[in-house]
Amino acid sequence: MNTRTVDVPTPDGAVLATDVCLPDGTRALPAVLIRTPYGRDAHRAELRGWAAHGFAAVAQDVRGRHGSPGEWHPYRGHERTDGAATVAWMRAQAWSNGEVVAVGASYAAHCALVTALATPDAAGCDGVPDAVIAAVPALGLAETAREPGGPERLWARAGWWAAHGDRRDSDPDALARALADDPRLLEHLPVARLAERLAESLGRELPSWSGLWAARGRGRLAALGSNCRLPLLAVGGTRDPFADDTVALWRAWGGPSRLLLGPWGHRLTADPAAPARARVNLGALYVRWARAALAGRLEPTRHGVIALGDSGRWHSTRVRSTPPPALPATPREGPEWRAGPAGEDRPDRPEAESRWAFGSPTGLRLLHGAEFSADPDRPVRSDDLAVPAGGDRADRCLLLSPPLPGPLDLAGAAVARINVTADAPCADWAVRLTALDPSGHADPLAFGIVRRTDPPGEAADITVPLGTLGRRLPAGTRLRAEIAGHHFPAHARNPHTGEDPVTATRLAPSRRTVNPRGSVLHLPVVARRRYVEPAPEICR
Repeated sequence: MNTRTVDVPTPDGAVLATDVCLPDGTRALPAVLIRTPYGRDAHRAELRGWAAHGFAAVAQDVRGRHGSPGEWHPYRGHERTDGAATVAWMRAQAWSNGEVVAVGASYAAHCALVTALATPDAAGCDGVPDAVIAAVPALGLAETAREPGGPERLWARAGWWAAHGDRRDSDPDALARALADDPRLLEHLPVARLAERLAESLGRELPSWSGLWAARGRGRLAALGSNCRLPLLAVGGTRDPFADDTVALWRAWGGPSRLLLGPWGHRLTADPAAPARARVNLGALYVRWARAALAGRLEPTRHGVIALGDSGRWHSTRVRSTPPPALPATPREGPEWRAGPAGEDRPDRPEAESRWAFGSPTGLRLLHGAEFSADPDRPVRSDDLAVPAGGDRADRCLLLSPPLPGPLDLAGAAVARINVTADAPCADWAVRLTALDPSGHADPLAFGIVRRTDPPGEAADITVPLGTLGRRLPAGTRLRAEIAGHHFPAHARNPHTGEDPVTATRLAPSRRTVNPRGSVLHLPVVARRRYVEPAPEICR
């Protein structure tokens, strides 16, 4: 096995620093390509792993980062054309058999996808890979800057831009140091000028910060993927903030597509306390899938697996493509389980769905806060699962279920449908679902947030998607639901004035009302358990 560094030329004369790791021997090889802004050096072990399994493995610094000269414009620059040029270069090498798999996680997944989706004019006949592995994909500026429902991802974007934006290298701890110096940093208004205050701690400017928030229009890559016939492996985690984008990409893809949704966050790491059976060797799975994809052995279908938390169980599933049916005028007291018709082929529906009615002693009992104040000067915090005991100034609506009589497996999309009123022209509605074990330990289960511009004072029926769940809840677990007007600092505070939260400088409290009798929680219950081993299911 040998590794060397080369400069790969691009059509406009730039060169890209590239590491090539080859197994011993002289035979022609299939290849994998990883294009990253985080430093190709971090992929040396991964390259050796691919090479040990008979692949030529290539890692490249994107233009303007680390060893590659030029200017880097995240999600906007040369990723598509540079990726296509690199694939064509790889196919021209003596060690190549012409087969290329584009691989990447997070921003590198974006690089892999735009290379796979390059048009013939940009890529030429040799510039498109043969298959794609996209893990925890950060699909674009709009997808990373805002939730699907509109609110801005403040903490994550501030952290990423402080670590990687407007610089050639990375400083992963930059935001943590800045917050240590200035604990109220993220309260700065307007959000559009937060970089000016952040620059005081970092000692450098972030001129691209304000432009981040101008990006709108989600879903471009998923839409383009609907016309792509290449095989796709979409890998995500139920604790990853981009899980919904991973599922949407897999669902829209036009070629053979597989979904692997594990009990992971954005780093694809398991809980250290999880049992060994809950762990997956992703490297070995990637190799097995790549071989099947290149050999044309994948079924021309769309299917996947979801881990049931850290239980070690995986459920074969096709995640629903449509939300649950409309809420009846007066929900039954719940939970209520509803199974699909026997013999009906509904591949995008779970086998059963449980409906937990609000205000019900057997569903979600109202503890307090049917009327509450959403005050951006005292927002409900995203980094604190503790809830107030109540009082005269409720800051959220709080509900609690009775203990589960038995274990409950969840796999699929969860949704809250709530009937609510706000006195502001623009209001955010955040729903946080927490699992409380018999000892009272709180574990985040699901979250969703949407922005609404309903007429002030008028009741509205609102749907809040809560993401894709994969969990096994033991008997005795209680579900706690919170409905609030803020989720800070994870998300920027809605000012309640009708102004854009990115440019607003004035904040005002908002009175909120939740009508329990018009609200319900939908959970995707696994009624007929179809446990599978992830690797064989993904690679068939």
